[in-house]
Amino acid sequence: MNSRLCLITGANSGIGKVTAMELAKKGFDILMLCRNLDTSRPVRKEIKAVSKTGRVDLIWCDLASQQSVIQAAREVADRYDKLDVLVNNAGLLIDKEQYSPEGIELTFAINHLGPFLLTNMLLDMLKKGTNPRIVTVSSEAHRWSKAFKLDQLAKPKSFSGMGAYGASKLCNILFAKELADRIMDFGITSNSLHPGAINSNFANGATSLTGLMFKLMKPFFISPEKGAETSIYLAGSPEVANVTGLYFDKCKPKTPSQEARSDFYAKELWKLSEQLTHLNPRSIAA
Repeated sequence: MNSRLCLITGANSGIGKVTAMELAKKGFDILMLCRNLDTSRPVRKEIKAVSKTGRVDLIWCDLASQQSVIQAAREVADRYDKLDVLVNNAGLLIDKEQYSPEGIELTFAINHLGPFLLTNMLLDMLKKGTNPRIVTVSSEAHRWSKAFKLDQLAKPKSFSGMGAYGASKLCNILFAKELADRIMDFGITSNSLHPGAINSNFANGATSLTGLMFKLMKPFFISPEKGAETSIYLAGSPEVANVTGLYFDKCKPKTPSQEARSDFYAKELWKLSEQLTHLNPRSIAA
């Protein structure tokens, strides 16, 4: 019986690493998409050591750069004929205003536009997959985004690290929801999730009050092992084989914020994302 292939972004640390290791133990072939190859190579060996199939691959990708995402997606297509599971895991919180190579606010670029572009570029491979699934890691931080402004996602008038992060996590849910509707006819499921507050290297680079707050709170956060449980569940459990368009917390569906349930926001965000990534709407999920 052929094993299934799971691609995980940010699989070299935190819940991404745990997700990769646990799915490898379950018999998945693992494809790691990571920005730092130096730290990823030793992790690849760790995952390979526990893998049931022994197949663990690694491709470089910087989600901040659309050109890097396009290059990585093409490399995936060159190496493999199909993809069974895509876990959009990588994400970060930035406390200082920064911009991507395309001139887009970096939190939004990495946490939403990168996964949006990658997912759309891999859809043809997912259509060929066995029980194909797309899992997008969001956060309860999406509820921080009380004044969601689509026209300020790429270039905010005033920057707040926590605000930008919350807005990007709201985008994750809206994206997963709209995607579910667009790919339902292909038998591909799309769900998002809250992993919990994780004691990992998340926000380690933050130097402001935000970073200090995360460091002080870390002893009260859950382990990456616990935080990865919902990602692993959505990626591999037969219980959710036909479940799509939902937001999960602790392996159970949860009602997200009112903004995250908005069809208007979901469709407008999709249009904006197409424009910012220069995707041809007729060739992508529609």
